[in-house]
Amino acid sequence: MTTIFKITTKAEWQQAQTKGLFEGSVDDKRDGFIHLSNQQQLRTTLDKHFKGQKDLILLAFEDSDLGPSLKWEPSRDDQLFPHLYAPLPTDYVLWEKPISQQSDGTHILDIPGMSTE
Repeated sequence: MTTIFKITTKAEWQQAQTKGLFEGSVDDKRDGFIHLSNQQQLRTTLDKHFKGQKDLILLAFEDSDLGPSLKWEPSRDDQLFPHLYAPLPTDYVLWEKPISQQSDGTHILDIPGMSTE
């Protein structure tokens, strides 16, 4: 089992919790799948796609819970990224954590057992 992550806004997550399903961000809907990251991909994902954004949440999931709709596909720098081709049930979340930010807009990944670099 591998822990994978979704970065989303607090507003998107609150809406998903109301429905019981996370159906994806605007970018996810445009691309036809929910963009996820593994632990090693999080820093680059934050820096590339979320720089300066506030009110972000980091969600953690076990890849084995997501079933056959989860595909590992080449993306940025030919790395294999987890892509989910189905809505994400909110009760699959292992934990959620707000992502704090430094004054220069860089996000702080303060996850136990995980490097912040």
